[in-house]
Amino acid sequence: MENERLILVTNDDGYASKGFAAAIEVARNFGRVVAVAPETPQSGMSQAITMYNPLYLRKIREEEGLEVYSFSGTPVDCVKMAFDYLLREQRIDLVISGINHGSNSAVNILYSGTMGAAIEGSFYGCPSVGLSLDDHGADADFDGAVLYGRQIIGDLLAGEILLPLCLNVNVPVGRPEELRGIRLCRQNRGFWREEFYRHEDPRGREYFWLTGAFVDGEPEAEDTDEWALRNKYVSVVPVHTDLTDYRQLKHLRRFFPAACDGEPESRK
Repeated sequence: MENERLILVTNDDGYASKGFAAAIEVARNFGRVVAVAPETPQSGMSQAITMYNPLYLRKIREEEGLEVYSFSGTPVDCVKMAFDYLLREQRIDLVISGINHGSNSAVNILYSGTMGAAIEGSFYGCPSVGLSLDDHGADADFDGAVLYGRQIIGDLLAGEILLPLCLNVNVPVGRPEELRGIRLCRQNRGFWREEFYRHEDPRGREYFWLTGAFVDGEPEAEDTDEWALRNKYVSVVPVHTDLTDYRQLKHLRRFFPAACDGEPESRK
C-alpha cells in the first residue's frame, strides 16, 4: 500500500535473539517492517560506531511485509545502514529498538546499545522507541513486553508527535495480567558500583571479569523508572541528548563572569 508505514526494527542482542523476534511481532501491527540487527550480541555498546573495520550486510529472510538483515556492526551502525543506505530513498516512520533482555532504566540508558540505537533513530527526525524487559534469562517471557509495546506505540502513532521523540520503555518481569499499567516517569539517579575479579589463565597471565551491583540513589522517589519497575508498572521515560547541566552552568557564572554571554531566553 502506498501509504503504509515503514517501521525499522533493530536491537543490541543480535538478529537471532528472542527479544528481536518479539520486537518484530510488535512492529508488524503497524506497517511494513525492515529489521536490521547486529550479527553478534552488542550489549553495552551505547552510541559506538565502527570506523576501522569493513562492515557486512546479509539478508536473513524475506516474506510479505518483512525483511530481516544481519549487520556486522554495532546497533548504531545498523540504524545508520538503514537510513543512509538500505532505505535511503524511503521514509522511515518509526524506529523500534529491542526488545532488550534486561532493563535499561536509570543510568543504564547511557551504556545501552538498545537505547543507543533508539537515540540514533531520533537524530534522523524519526520517532523512536526503545523497548526493554527486566529479565536477562534465556527463557524470558516477552508476552507482557509485546502487549504493552503494542499499546504504547499504537497510542503514540494515533496522536500528534512532537519531534524529536525518543522513548525509553521498560517492562517489569511478569505475566501481562500481573502488570499494573503504564507510568510516565523520569530517569532514576542511580549508578553502578563495579568490581573486577582477577584470575589467572593456565599460562599464569592475569585476566579480569567485570561485575557489579546497581545502587538506587533515591529509593523513596515514586516518580522514577526504578520505582515503577519495582511496583510492576511499565515505565515510559522521554529522553533527549542535551547533556548540558543547566544548574551548574548557572552556578559557574560566578567563577567565570567574563566567559558569560548572557542566558538564552529558553533557559531563563
